[in-house]
Amino acid sequence: MAGLRQAMADGRLTAAALTQHYLSRIAELNRVLHAVITVSPAATAEAAASDRAWAAGRPRGPLEGIPVLVKDNVQVAGMPTTAGSPALATARPGDAFIVSRLRAAGAVILAKANLSEWANFRSTHSSSGWSTIGGQTANPYALDRSPSGSSSGSAAGVSAGLAPLAIGTETDGSIVSPSSACGVVGIKPTAGLVSRTGIVPLSPVQDTAGPMAASVADAAAMLSVLAAPDPQDPAADLGDHYSERSRGPTDYTGFLDPGAIEGARIGIWRAASATADAATAALLDAAVERLRALGAKLTDPVDLPDVDKITQPEFEALEYEFKYGINAYLGQLAAQGVATPATPRSLAELIAFNERNADLVLCRFGQEIFLAAEATSGNLTDPEYLELRAAATRLAVNALETPVAEHGLDAIVSLTANPAWLTDYVLGDHNVFGTSRPAAVSGWPAISVPFGYVCGLPVGVTFVGPRWSEPRLIALVYAFEQATAARRPPALLPTVTPAPPVIPALA
Repeated sequence: MAGLRQAMADGRLTAAALTQHYLSRIAELNRVLHAVITVSPAATAEAAASDRAWAAGRPRGPLEGIPVLVKDNVQVAGMPTTAGSPALATARPGDAFIVSRLRAAGAVILAKANLSEWANFRSTHSSSGWSTIGGQTANPYALDRSPSGSSSGSAAGVSAGLAPLAIGTETDGSIVSPSSACGVVGIKPTAGLVSRTGIVPLSPVQDTAGPMAASVADAAAMLSVLAAPDPQDPAADLGDHYSERSRGPTDYTGFLDPGAIEGARIGIWRAASATADAATAALLDAAVERLRALGAKLTDPVDLPDVDKITQPEFEALEYEFKYGINAYLGQLAAQGVATPATPRSLAELIAFNERNADLVLCRFGQEIFLAAEATSGNLTDPEYLELRAAATRLAVNALETPVAEHGLDAIVSLTANPAWLTDYVLGDHNVFGTSRPAAVSGWPAISVPFGYVCGLPVGVTFVGPRWSEPRLIALVYAFEQATAARRPPALLPTVTPAPPVIPALA
């Protein structure tokens, strides 16, 4: 991305030409990838405005003229924000806070990215990357494989070169997992670092938006724009849990240090991928050897106590939070006058909408999670909810804090997830393992970076650090990326055949 910006600054490239290149690529590839739901009708006009800013010598910010994909649960003025569902297709809300940040930085809003419908919180047998409006997002490395979810289109779009940058969102794994499956970098920030205003909610506690890019440097540049205090963030309703965060702007590209791993204290979480096949497990061994060769002081392995106990209270708490959040969001659309009479105004009405349109909306899988959420009180002062959320948070924080405190760690490293599985509408997703839960539930930041390949399918490595440790975490991940130079662009193969794992050598 830095090269694109420099070319525009030097007059060797225009934002209009760059935007047209990506629009042409979307037109060419989206018929097989289904990574994009809607192309922005204003993209070319925004690119022209960027060219005028460059010509005047007054670029507005670090993303001047850079096209960006925005996940379709993030509001963009003048375009529908659907979360993949026709229930929201006619609403026209204004810009999300983070989209206004992108505009102020000069970015060109290129298109809305496909996603797992309702952020993969509708059915227990869902297929990641599928939405009623967008269809099935394909994995650019093998089109019959899942892109993982729910930021499926964001990950696949960046991976396949439909845009240099994308916004993803995560509640539990929805940035880091598709980043791993599609071979890109994904940053899941500390909860509260990036505003949630104008994003279709799942959980006011765990939701966060974050950057997805082909490199750590590009993701860091985008995070520098997204991270800003927002007094309207819906989490403010839950009290001030974020008093520790820096209130000033931060340029995260200033922490890109290729030597950062030398002397860093890093713990290796092996138990998370204990069920991996031999080829995938070999990638973790290789990553550990790379870290050791780069001078890290390793604690191998580290134990995350009671980590397996987080799932049950987390999921039940999320059901309360989804009902609370989606009722508030749908009600707000109506109150702002940006919805139509056909737009559901509550979770109950949304469930009824899906039932009326079952042949279309429920053709692949059901809405069991919606029904379970509706059965809760949706009241975040409910003692049962408070007990569940407290238990989940306590378990997640203790799981991470224990090894960090015991060994004085800068970060905990693991594989991100298993290689992409075959898309399956009968049995749903085939997750063998994933490592997102402790960071997601505790609110700690996590970054997935491409590392190796199994049968041609990417597998990422995740670095997790304490809350607000993005500067240190970005430095470590950048150093690892620069030393391994692991990422290989996808070839949009129809399928893959068994082959030995690809393990990168030191760069």
